[in-house]
Amino acid sequence: MLVAALFGFAFAGSTKKVPAGARIEGVPVGGLEVGEAKKRLERRADRLRHVPVEFRADGRSWKIRPSALGVEVDWGAGVESARRQGEGFGPFRGLRRIGVRVFGSDIHPPVEVYEPALDFVVSKLGREIDRGQRSAAVRLKGLNVAVVPGRNGLTLDRQAAAGTIVHALAGFERLPVALPVREKRPAVTTAALTPVAAQARTALSAPVTLALDGTRWRLPRWRLAGLLELPSGGSRTLSIGGAKADRWFARLQRSVNRPPKDADFLITSSGVEIVPERDGLALDVQAARKAILAAALKRQGRVARLKVARAPAQRTAAEARRMGIKGLVGSYETIYGGEANRLHNVRLVAQLVDRTLVAPGATFSFNGATGERTADKGFLEAPVIINGELQTGLGGGVCQVSTTVFNAAFEAGLPITQRTNHALYISHYPTGRDATVNYPDLDLKFVNDTGHWLLLRTFVGSSSLTVALYGTPVHRRIESETAPLRVTSQPSVKRVPDPERFVGETSLESYGEPGRSTSVRRRVYSPSGKLLSDDTWSSYYVSEPRVVIYGTKPKPKPKPPPPAPPPPPTTTGEEPPPPPPPTTTGKQPPPPLPPPAGKPATP
Repeated sequence: MLVAALFGFAFAGSTKKVPAGARIEGVPVGGLEVGEAKKRLERRADRLRHVPVEFRADGRSWKIRPSALGVEVDWGAGVESARRQGEGFGPFRGLRRIGVRVFGSDIHPPVEVYEPALDFVVSKLGREIDRGQRSAAVRLKGLNVAVVPGRNGLTLDRQAAAGTIVHALAGFERLPVALPVREKRPAVTTAALTPVAAQARTALSAPVTLALDGTRWRLPRWRLAGLLELPSGGSRTLSIGGAKADRWFARLQRSVNRPPKDADFLITSSGVEIVPERDGLALDVQAARKAILAAALKRQGRVARLKVARAPAQRTAAEARRMGIKGLVGSYETIYGGEANRLHNVRLVAQLVDRTLVAPGATFSFNGATGERTADKGFLEAPVIINGELQTGLGGGVCQVSTTVFNAAFEAGLPITQRTNHALYISHYPTGRDATVNYPDLDLKFVNDTGHWLLLRTFVGSSSLTVALYGTPVHRRIESETAPLRVTSQPSVKRVPDPERFVGETSLESYGEPGRSTSVRRRVYSPSGKLLSDDTWSSYYVSEPRVVIYGTKPKPKPKPPPPAPPPPPTTTGEEPPPPPPPTTTGKQPPPPLPPPAGKPATP
C-alpha cells in the first residue's frame, strides 16, 4: 500500500494537464494543458475540413468532404473528457494517470452533422449500391442453350453507414473506408441448372409431331423454342408455357375446337330432310402441354398425342325425326320495297325469327323471338307509324315481317291469340290482314295446336318475303271472307304555317286519307269437313289529315307612282331655233345592213 501511495504521489501531476497516454481521435494530447490540446485539435481539423474521405463498396468508391455534411466536432468536450481521466485526490489521481499512461485511451468527442444532408447522401449511396440477387437462368440464343450465372444481392446497411460516414469525417485519417453492406446469395446456382440446360438441348434437338386421330402436325425446332418456358427468377424446371405458348395454343384450339351442332332440318323441293348432328370438340390444353414436353425430352419417338373433350349435340337426328317436321303446313308471301334502311330492317328481323321452333301446344311470340329492336342489334332509322302518324323511328320495316308471319299462321289454320292492326291503312298489305308489333306491349302470337313441332322459316328475296311453317301437315281447309273497306271519317285539315311564303299564298302538301274499317272472317275445317274454328278480326284505321301550307310573311308595300312630267313650255308664236348641225369628220356613215332573209325590214 505504501509503495502504491508513493507511486501515486510521484505520478499525480497537475490537474490542468491531460494525462500522458491520452489520445483524441488518434491524436496524442497527453501532457498538454487543456487549452493547448484543444487548439492543436482544432487547427488540425480546419486543415482537413475540405479534404474528402473515400468510401468504398462493391468495387466502387465515393468521396465525401466534412464540409459537405456540416460536420462539427466538439474538441473542447473531447479534451475535457480526456482530462477527467486523470482527476482525483493525491495518490489516487496518480494511480489513474499511471493507468492511462500504461493502457492508453482514445476519446471520440461529440459530433454534430446536418441531418438532411446526411440522409440525402446515405439514400443516394443506397440507390447506387443496392441490387437484388439474381438466380442463375437458362437462356436461348437462337437454338443454342446457355446457362447465365447468378449474382449476389447487395444491400447498404443505411443506419450503420450513417455512423461510419460521420465517424470517418470527424476523424483525422484520410484512408479509404469500407461501407457496411449485406450480401444475399442467389437461390439457384449454375450447378443446379446444368441438368435443366441439358434437357433444353434435347428438347430442341429435333421436331415433334402432334397427333390427333388421323391428323398430324409437325412442330419444328424453332417453334418448340418459342413454346419452352426456361428456368428463370428462381425456378429450376423446364416447361411449356409463356405468352408465346398461350398464343400458339389459342391458334391450335381454333383449328381443333368446334362447337356441337344439333341435327337440323333441310328444306328441299320434295319436303324436309334431317341433317345429322355433329359432336363438338375441345382441346385439352393442359394435357397438350405435358404431352409436347414429354415428347420433346425423348431422343426418339417424339410424338405428342393430343387429347380432346367431346361435347355431344343437344338434338340428335333421332330426336329431330320424332319432332314430326316433315312438310309444309302453311306459308305466305308479301312484296316489300322502300328506302335502304327499311330493307335492311326487314332482312335483319327476318333472320331473328328464322328457324324458330314451336313445341306442340306452345305459343309463338314475335317479340319473344326477336327481343327488343335496338341499335345495338343493328336496327336502323326508317319510316314507322307512331301515334297514328308516319314518322321516322328505329326499326321501321319490322311490321312487314310480322304481317307476313300473321298471314302464314292464318293460312295454316292456327289459333291466333294476339294481333293488332296498324293505326293507318296500308294498301300494299292484304286488306284487314296486317299485323303491327311494338316491343314490349304490342305482340303477335299464335298457338301450335297441330300435335307436332313447327319450324318457322323465312326466305328473303330482292323484293319479296316468304314465311313458311313446317311440321306434320294437317291438311286443314281455310275459308275466309273480307268485308268491304268502309269509310268511317273524313280527313281533317291541318294548316301548317310557312314563314317563307307571303300571306295569302297556300299549297296542298297532302290530300290526306279518310278513316276506314274492315273485318276478315276465317273458318278452319278439318280434312273430314268438321269446323274447327270460326274467328273474325276487325281492323279500324284512323284518318290522315289533309295538310295545307299557308304563308305568314307580310306582303311588301306597293311602290308609289312616279311623279307627273312637267307641263310643256308656253309658246309665243315664234319658231324654236333649229337644232345645231351634226359634227362631221369628213366620213360618210355606213349604209344600213340588209334585213335577214325571210323577214321584212323594220322601218
